Amino acid sequence: MLTLEDANRMTAAAKHAAAQNNLKLVIAVVDDGGFLVSLERMDGAQKASVAVAQQKARVAILYQRPTKEFEERLLAGNLGVLSLPDIICSEGGVPIIRDGVYVGAIGVSGAKSFEDGIVAASGLSALSNG
Repeated sequence: MLTLEDANRMTAAAKHAAAQNNLKLVIAVVDDGGFLVSLERMDGAQKASVAVAQQKARVAILYQRPTKEFEERLLAGNLGVLSLPDIICSEGGVPIIRDGVYVGAIGVSGAKSFEDGIVAASGLSALSNG
């Protein structure tokens, strides 16, 4: 199970990573059904990133893989990924796995795709280190 405390710990770590790199991001954490547990928009983050961060997290848990995989497939010329329901082909969504079970996901949006991915990974690492 993913708790609010878990989500807050990941969000704090992600915010710290973003601030170190002067990024203004939105961080969303969802549960195993793709439903929002927490969302934080850093001061100055673009408003559109609220929906994008949530969608990255939702796709990561529903498809049980990082959204970076869909981005890589698209960049390799696989246009078929665009026909998948509710897909987003942009790095920054990462599933949260605890004891081999998918319990949720973190999604980050507002910077370059690879930067969103780095910040999401920082958030995820806080959970495994906590």
